[in-house]
Order: sequence, then C-alpha cells, then structure tokens
Amino acid sequence: MLQIPCPWCGPRDEAEFHYGGQAHVAYPADPAALPDEEWARYLFFRDNPKGPFAERWSHAAGCRRWFNLVRDTATNEILEAR
Repeated sequence: MLQIPCPWCGPRDEAEFHYGGQAHVAYPADPAALPDEEWARYLFFRDNPKGPFAERWSHAAGCRRWFNLVRDTATNEILEAR
C-alpha cells in the first residue's frame, strides 16, 4: 500500500484517498462547440507515461482537499506533493 503525503495532514495510507486522474488537464473553453471526437478525447484520453507523472488526489477520509502529486509510475515512488 502506498503512503501518500497529504500536504495538510501528513503521510496517510492510500485507502484514505481518491485518485482524480491526470493533473493539469485544461477544461475546453467552449465544450458545447466541440465535435464529439474532440470531446471524447478530452474525457477519455490521458497520458500514460512510464516515469514521473502529475496526478490529482483527494484526501477523502481526511481533510477532503484536492492536491497534485508527482508519482513515478514505474516504481510508485512519490516525488512531490503540493
């Protein structure tokens, strides 16, 4: 199990958190104007790198705040949380 460092509560077990997907994904300026293909790409297609990856996490069983975390997907090492 991962120990995730919440920026507000400190290190906690992974079970206390909810994964929120890739960080820094910009919401489309006018989603209603997007063709279905582009909307589907925004909703479902994300990067899947081997190595450092910025993710969104929510401390659901604690302070309930969202934060960004950089995790190495090859080793599960957490490199940064903010």
